[in-house]
Amino acid sequence: MINYNNMIDTPAEVGSVDNFLGGAGGDIAHKLIANNMNISSLRNNATLTYDAWKKIDTAVLREYQIRLQGIADLQNKGLTFQTDGLAQTMLQYQDESDITDAEINMDGVNRTDRDRPEWDTLFLPLPIISKNFSFSAREIAASRNTGQALDTRMAEKASRKVAEKAEEILFQGASAYTAGASGETGTIRGYEDHPNRNTGSVTAAWASTTGANILTDTIAMKNAAIADRKYGPYTMYVSTNIEGNLDQNFTTNYPVTIRQRILQVENITELKVIDKMTAGGVLLISMQSDVVRLVQGLPIQTVEWSTDGGMMVHFKVMAIIVPQVFKDQSNRSGVIHYS
Repeated sequence: MINYNNMIDTPAEVGSVDNFLGGAGGDIAHKLIANNMNISSLRNNATLTYDAWKKIDTAVLREYQIRLQGIADLQNKGLTFQTDGLAQTMLQYQDESDITDAEINMDGVNRTDRDRPEWDTLFLPLPIISKNFSFSAREIAASRNTGQALDTRMAEKASRKVAEKAEEILFQGASAYTAGASGETGTIRGYEDHPNRNTGSVTAAWASTTGANILTDTIAMKNAAIADRKYGPYTMYVSTNIEGNLDQNFTTNYPVTIRQRILQVENITELKVIDKMTAGGVLLISMQSDVVRLVQGLPIQTVEWSTDGGMMVHFKVMAIIVPQVFKDQSNRSGVIHYS
């Protein structure tokens, strides 16, 4: 949420909406509203040179991209949905019930059931993930006068925090974050905390158990997905503490690693290690649009404003990227979670 009290230096006149919004000069609220909530209107090229913005953008995008492994999978597979998230705080969507089976008869005269799907309306919050950093006016002036590049390490750190939070939400969810009015509330769920995911227990801890046990669990997870009519292709995710064991030989007499043996299971196309997963956890995801998608309201952006009479220039790295994990009205899910 934008904190206008921290961003607006000049107090608004009581009763004056135009002054509250910043008048013709335009503060953050006025610029956004006047530009139809276009976040690019907050990028003030008068303060930073083009090259300085380019360096910050490059630093932000580089850190953002290398940290988003799970989210990158959804983007690369086209499992995304675009919305105007800055002007839209909630996404309304529906799930659909099944209908009865077709019937068999010889003449085709008998009337079959004329049922139709039932729809439930659901809501997904679209919060902004953000992190701030600042430069003083003197630092920016010195950069201009000497040609010395701005130190972009803070931009990289801020971007890394945004990326890590987005990845964390995809895997762990944000169930503590519920938004919306009465009757239209929604909660952000991830792979590990969706209430309708298929859950189970591993035979033994994957960080140290045998390849045979891991293969048994893998096949059981795939069978659970098939039982819920989710047929892949599948991506398997494991927590960081499991990675080392996956590089051990499957057995003494079978010269492939445990990792390689898992990928020999039909329709498991990828196996990836995720730092933001809960230790000891294993996920098998059927990568289909009715299982999961990424709602993209705002790509990674850096915006700017000033305070203290222009002596401090503040930046916010921000994005609206929210996972949407689905279940159908029969509570079937393509997310399999073993721990």
